Amino acid sequence: MATTRSDVIRRFSAAEREAMVAAGIVAAGEREAVGAGRRFTVDEYLALTATGILAKEERIELLDGEIICMAPIGNRHQHSVDWVAHLMGPAIGDRAMVRVQGSIQLDDASMPEPDIAVIRLRSVNDITPVLPPDVYLIVEVADSSLEFDLGEKMARYAAAVIPEVWIANLRAGELVVNTGPEGAAYANVRVIPLGGTVSPQAFPDVVLQLADFIPAVDS
Repeated sequence: MATTRSDVIRRFSAAEREAMVAAGIVAAGEREAVGAGRRFTVDEYLALTATGILAKEERIELLDGEIICMAPIGNRHQHSVDWVAHLMGPAIGDRAMVRVQGSIQLDDASMPEPDIAVIRLRSVNDITPVLPPDVYLIVEVADSSLEFDLGEKMARYAAAVIPEVWIANLRAGELVVNTGPEGAAYANVRVIPLGGTVSPQAFPDVVLQLADFIPAVDS
């Protein structure tokens, strides 16, 4: 049975809502609104983590003010992420940074954590959030999350004008390449089979073999 949106939204207990009020994250009159699904800003989301109300080990991300619970990472998923990072980093070198499962702030209400983000090179003292203009490429590895990644999450990336997004479809053994963001969609979408190659549009000299980072589909 398909997972509904309500199944993946992080809910808060009465004790957690009291802790939010005590920490000054929400007003006392908002306890019930939080319990009913009140949306959060990025600042509130970060405060929930800083105060320990959201545990650092929770697999969550913020999209349109909703705190989404992400599925646990399986072996195939993690293996693919590891190989994208292993191949992409040396190939790009000092021209950019490869961020692995770190946050990207799309706007005041969305802070997803893509599997891979190729971002602008920054100094060690630049600890500001990574914003859309800093991003060259996002890579999402998808298995159980495929419909969500291709649907709602892709729409958020397009609306934020992320120039290029790859979805590594582990179910089919293929890569969906999205470029040309227009509104809440991408104008250019192409599917590359497992035997093909791909290059980021920002770094056309970087050529990756899909078979080097997408495991073969189980027969």
